[in-house]
Amino acid sequence: MKINNELIKDNADLRMDARNQLRGRWGTAVLLCFIFSIITSLLAIPYIGAILNFLLLGPLVLGLSSCFLKIVRNEVLKIENMFDGFKNFGSGFLLQLLMSLFIFLWTLLFIIPGIIAIYRYSMAFYILSDNPEIGAMAALDRSKEMMKGFKWKLFCMYLSFIGWALLCVLTAGIGLLWLIPYINTSIANFYENLKESMKPDLEAGEIKALTE
Repeated sequence: MKINNELIKDNADLRMDARNQLRGRWGTAVLLCFIFSIITSLLAIPYIGAILNFLLLGPLVLGLSSCFLKIVRNEVLKIENMFDGFKNFGSGFLLQLLMSLFIFLWTLLFIIPGIIAIYRYSMAFYILSDNPEIGAMAALDRSKEMMKGFKWKLFCMYLSFIGWALLCVLTAGIGLLWLIPYINTSIANFYENLKESMKPDLEAGEIKALTE
């Protein structure tokens, strides 16, 4: 996968884009993340919650990822779109399972490889949202290729929100209602920018490999 580095934006620009895209849509974005957090909290209930978490987390994350892609693309967004991941339940479930398994196995080697694996596969749900036909394993492979040379950049993106997170502590966590949508929109922008920066002159063989 070839990337046109001239088109890669600075993280500060991606965050600024996120703030602009959230204007007039903060309420929807906050509500999306609030509903997601409530559902995932219920999935943390002992025993039956663990089973539901195993089954439902992947499709929920897939749906939430698709919602924030709609925000950065200025598309029509409804709250019920967060459940769109269930339209591709099998791939969403398998993607979460494989990601968790691979990250766990890398973590067994040492904590650093595990962290690297998290960033390596970080674009997989966005990729699956855009390409529901390719399946979970292909989404992971494509994320791995897309993130070559950009894992540190994404790490720095997350690191840039630490100051905001500390401010949220002063609000007893209430500020997280706005910080989490801000982070999600920024990361969706990170994906969108990488995607748009892929060189259009890929050879036919490479294009085929990306879509298989």
